[in-house]
Formats: sequence, C-alpha cells, structure tokens
Amino acid sequence: MKNLLIVYHSYTGGTAQMVKAAAEAARAEKGTKVQILMAEDCQSIDMLAADGFVFASPENLAAIAGVMKAFFDRCYYPLLGKIEGRPYAAMICAGSDGKNAKKQLERIATGWRLKKVMDTPIICTHAQTEAEILAQKTIDQKDLERCAEVGATLSAGLAMGIF
Repeated sequence: MKNLLIVYHSYTGGTAQMVKAAAEAARAEKGTKVQILMAEDCQSIDMLAADGFVFASPENLAAIAGVMKAFFDRCYYPLLGKIEGRPYAAMICAGSDGKNAKKQLERIATGWRLKKVMDTPIICTHAQTEAEILAQKTIDQKDLERCAEVGATLSAGLAMGIF
C-alpha cells in the first residue's frame, strides 16, 4: 500500500475545506493510505514515510502562509536528496491572485526534485477587505471538486504505480 501525505495550513477554514475534499477523494481510491498533517506538526520523518505529497496553503501577503514556510524551512535540508522523484501536487487558497504563492511552493518542490503531477489549482475567495480576509471561508462546490481531483489523481497514480 502506498502512502499519500497531505500537509497544510488553514487560518480561516478555506484551505481546510480544500484538504478535506482532496483527502476524501484520495481515500476513495484503493491501494493508498492517506495521512493529513498540519504544517506545524509535520516532520522530516513523516515526509520520508510518504510515497507522494499534497501541499495546501493559503496565500498571505502574496506568499505561502508563514506556517507553511516554517514547515518547508524545517524540513528542506534534512530531506534534500532523500525524496527526489516522488510525486506531488499543491493547492493554493487565495483572496485574489495566488500566483506568487503557487510559484513559491512549486519552487521549493523543484528544489527537492519532486515530480509535479498536475497543475496547482488556485482557489480564489475574492476576499479583499480586512473583514472578508479574516472571515471564515466557504469554498464553493465547483472548487471543492477541483481539489477532489487533486487527491484522487495522486492517490490513483500512486496505487497504480504510475508515479
């Protein structure tokens, strides 16, 4: 059985909903065990035990969330050269753009020499005011389906040995 690890951070609930959709779809596939860890709890040993990854982050100030950045900072060098070639996908929850957060996350994965298996969806909440940005988010069904596709794709590909 293959192991899929989903690492994420969520402050206002949007990214958590995206992860839930991805995880449910991944678990529906046979032959893959799915583990979900908050970024602050994920350690290098968790990454080493996984066959593939989904990274999910909100965009904060045109970058990945600081908690996700701290996860990557903590795990990057201990894993360098040890997880090369493993498949990954990512998801970004953004207020308006998300492109820089996507670029930043994908650049880190490139440094690890991970294999990107699908384009990173940017789920836009259109939160622009302070109140909207800080409010709990509700991700619409269409966008949750995009996130489910991420989980299902990684899980099925791992189970079939495609990645």
